[in-house]
Amino acid sequence: MNTYTNISYMISHIFLMLFFYLFAGHRFSRRKTIIICLSSFLLITTTDNLKLNLFPNSGLCYVIVTLFQIFVTQFTGIFISKTRDSKVLFMGLSASNYVIVGSIAFSILHIYTDNIFLSLIGSFIVHLVILLFLYFRIRSIWLKCYEREYMDSWWELCLIPVFFYCGFCFLAFFPNTLYEHPENILATVIFVITMFVSYVVVLRYVISESSRAGTYWKNVLFESYIKGLESQYYLVEQAEQNLKILRHDMRHYSNMINSLLAQKEYDEIRKITEHINDVADDNKITRYCENMIINSIMSEIMEKARTLDIDIQPDLRIPKELPVNDYEFASVVNNLLENALICVSDLVNKEKYVRAKIHCSQEYLLVQVKNEYEKEIIFDPYTGLPRSRKGENHGLGMQSVSAFSNKIGGNIGCYCENGTFNIVIFAKF
Repeated sequence: MNTYTNISYMISHIFLMLFFYLFAGHRFSRRKTIIICLSSFLLITTTDNLKLNLFPNSGLCYVIVTLFQIFVTQFTGIFISKTRDSKVLFMGLSASNYVIVGSIAFSILHIYTDNIFLSLIGSFIVHLVILLFLYFRIRSIWLKCYEREYMDSWWELCLIPVFFYCGFCFLAFFPNTLYEHPENILATVIFVITMFVSYVVVLRYVISESSRAGTYWKNVLFESYIKGLESQYYLVEQAEQNLKILRHDMRHYSNMINSLLAQKEYDEIRKITEHINDVADDNKITRYCENMIINSIMSEIMEKARTLDIDIQPDLRIPKELPVNDYEFASVVNNLLENALICVSDLVNKEKYVRAKIHCSQEYLLVQVKNEYEKEIIFDPYTGLPRSRKGENHGLGMQSVSAFSNKIGGNIGCYCENGTFNIVIFAKF
């Protein structure tokens, strides 16, 4: 019996690693990810063999091995994932619930059929059907939320799979198995159904919250875009008015220059021409880059910087056509520069400056923003990004920056050096 039980465990662990492979955003190559998952599978399978063959009746051994396997599976999910946060933990815990349902199916089928081969086949089919359902109906939604969501509630949501996992263990496996207490089968099945319903509710909640937060940031970006256009329109209108005045005065300037030429007053002529050039320069519309959306955002940012008396020096090399989504990229630029302005505006008796280097081409993307700071910057230990001081409902801007970096396969880094905060995003296409 131990041999067949071990085969059942192996089936569950195979599907467990398949789950991780399909639902985790990979930080490594496909080959390396497969090797890591295979290594974890072998390690977990080895501990099952030891448990079943050396300590088949030890409850303590069951608990220790189970805890170890949970640690290995969660570590595997976190290790292969390109993000290491509460979303990954939720995914890993959910994966454990997925495979334990398959193990329960094996036990129930074996109790009712008393046919070990039919039970193994049934367990395999249950694992496969659930995985195929998740792959075709849930995976795309999950990966979208995985890369772009802005929620702060994943730590709380992790309690759901933990609750169900503990419930399954006590109902079906420990301290007594379903073989010893078949009357628990109905409660276990109801528990499984309840779990699936709960996950449907969680998924709808995640989609709703992600959509809400995404809409919020789109509105923020659109507002900045409109303000940028308004700022540009105002500058154009003002420039046109000043040029009308200049054209009106040119006749007088021409007469003055002719009169001064007759008198050979060349110094005065030079002053008049310098004045005309200064007026023309003052009314020149600044074009920060080729991309219209980014240019509008920069116009608004530069206007805010002038209002706050902040020296901002942008180094922009951004083409008209971008290799990434224009609006998502504009949102990142807006978030980083807005945060920098807010940070610098609090400075007292220090130079208020922001340096922004943003280069983009078809081959790579580089965003680097640095500024001085006064208040201590607290970094999130899991993401490495600055954490908002305003509470859990804030800080969505940095989450959206991180989500954008993950989506384009980039690396993001934050560090403080000599009183200067630096954030860098780099991606190679």
